[in-house]
Amino acid sequence: MSDTPAPRQYVPLTCHGHSRPVPHLSFSPLEKEEVYYMISACKDGNPMLRDGQTGDWIGTFLGHKGAVWQARLSPDATTAATASADFTAKIWDTHTGELLYVLQHDHIVRAIAYPFDQSGMIATGGFEKKLRIFDFHDQRPVAESNGPVTPVTIETSRAFEIGEGVHKEAIKFIVWAQDPRVLVTASGDTLRWFDLPSRRCIRELRLEAEIKSCELVTLAPSYSSPSDIGGGLPVLAVAAGKTAYFWGGPRVEDELKQFKLPHGIASVGLDVKGRKFVVGEEPGTWARVYSWDDGKELDVHKGHHGPIWSIAFSPDGKLYATGSEDGTIKMWKNCDGDYGLWRGGVIATDLPDSKAPIPADKQGPKDATYPPSSEATTAHPATEKVESFSGSAAKTIGNPTSKAPLERGSESSCSSQLSSAEKGGSSQFRCTCSSCPWHNSPEKTEDSRLQEFLRRSAMHMIHARPMR
Repeated sequence: MSDTPAPRQYVPLTCHGHSRPVPHLSFSPLEKEEVYYMISACKDGNPMLRDGQTGDWIGTFLGHKGAVWQARLSPDATTAATASADFTAKIWDTHTGELLYVLQHDHIVRAIAYPFDQSGMIATGGFEKKLRIFDFHDQRPVAESNGPVTPVTIETSRAFEIGEGVHKEAIKFIVWAQDPRVLVTASGDTLRWFDLPSRRCIRELRLEAEIKSCELVTLAPSYSSPSDIGGGLPVLAVAAGKTAYFWGGPRVEDELKQFKLPHGIASVGLDVKGRKFVVGEEPGTWARVYSWDDGKELDVHKGHHGPIWSIAFSPDGKLYATGSEDGTIKMWKNCDGDYGLWRGGVIATDLPDSKAPIPADKQGPKDATYPPSSEATTAHPATEKVESFSGSAAKTIGNPTSKAPLERGSESSCSSQLSSAEKGGSSQFRCTCSSCPWHNSPEKTEDSRLQEFLRRSAMHMIHARPMR
């Protein structure tokens, strides 16, 4: 009989609001005062922004006309990027919900990625089998006085392609390494590493089966340490077939470990500080937790009613979220003590069976309801007014699942000029590195724009957080 104590079970938070499967979710970096956010993609075409600790719904970005396959928040959390089956990727303002950029493609866009420490460019990929980089700094949205922003439409001719002709299947995941000169793509059963200065594929690795998940795992600098898995550097976590793979280093090309499991894997997440990894089993609906050191199963999380397609850890590592085919997101506590809505193993609110009220300073948000079941659910009552993002302006509606029609954002293009109403000093449209010549730039050829991008990447490698 084992002397190892059973892991403590915490009640998960369940986030409702999506009406179709959730293929992807991700967290923002840690902001000031320990604040961070979560964004989820959904096949209903309506990506949602939530509070990262509580799962409380903040807004829905409306404007896509097809399924949204991936959604990510920029390093400074001022913008969100979404990849869709409507042949576009879109960039949104996370403060106002306004649509800023429409990146036109010729087929379904499946993958999108920001650089590790920059928010003004994006890499995209999909069924065109082309890896492209879009740079926003020469084209900025125009805002009329006290009016909505007119989004900029950027054609594929304005992007530059990396590794032309290399991909033979759809690109389903893109990871930008901490070294901004390196991009990694997952296409079919093959991982590829690309060198941006030469635009060439520098490494190709075929795995045992189709790649179902490929994500960069990192902790906020204030939480990471050399004793973490990967030595404090980001770790690439990949699921293919029945094997979970992990690579480390600034270019995520140093293999750390791989684990062969007795079941298929639909998704994988890594707890670099707690030395364990979580997988969504396939076929199946459970999330299984395994030890990094010996590969033994530590725990099983039940509750989803469909396969788990995405697993992401928060930037402080104290919780992780799972997105499922059942259209829900579940948030699982990954630390001891009080955190977010959890208080000593229960949710921080007056549960139905409790007779003693919880003090006001210990209660969770008033818009959270907790049915007398084994799960806690974050929801907004239909009577409360909340804001939902549309592409043109924020609209006031009922609860997030309301079917009330909303005004769709304009997708017309505009000239690439600097807005007279540009937000002074905001990092939303300008780099925080004062050395970068990103403003009032003349028209450039593709080669000169690529060289300028690489020059900016080099400068950010100097000014970004130091690599260990």
